[in-house]
Amino acid sequence: MDLEQFWNLIEQARGGVADATDSEDIADQATALLAAHEPRQIIDAQQILWDLMAASFQAPVWAAAYLINGGCSDDGFDYFRGWLICQGRTVFEQVVADADQLADLPAVRAAAAEGIDLESEQTLSIAWDAYEAATGEELPGDAFTINYPALDPAWNFDFEDNCKIAARLPRMAALYLD
Repeated sequence: MDLEQFWNLIEQARGGVADATDSEDIADQATALLAAHEPRQIIDAQQILWDLMAASFQAPVWAAAYLINGGCSDDGFDYFRGWLICQGRTVFEQVVADADQLADLPAVRAAAAEGIDLESEQTLSIAWDAYEAATGEELPGDAFTINYPALDPAWNFDFEDNCKIAARLPRMAALYLD
């Protein structure tokens, strides 16, 4: 499995659920689709997933997640990025390029209006669960690596500093800050 195939799997999963805003259903559908692949492809998908998690490990994305979810721990940031992956390749790449573009997403606007958190812990288990379903065994722990980049030191401030957040993520701040 390569990156293109992974994103195709996510798109197929999105198309196979009744509500494309339900990231848990998307993750479950992606798991079922992936379980039909050969074990080596499932392992490859796990590495791709964690490469995407690393690509989205950025302070601006974390700050946006902090706004959306009313705070954001390390685990919460993982779950937010899981949600982001379930939005598909186009959205993922736009947000990684400019986290303030989250303000344009209907799901983010709805979350702001309704006070809903956006996260999907289940996304992080897609390959793990697919491998177990396909083989009856646990995914080998050494089958993938996680290499997070250093966060941008220019963003090393308290995400509760509304002035700094508004200066860096003005459209997100307009949705979430009073």
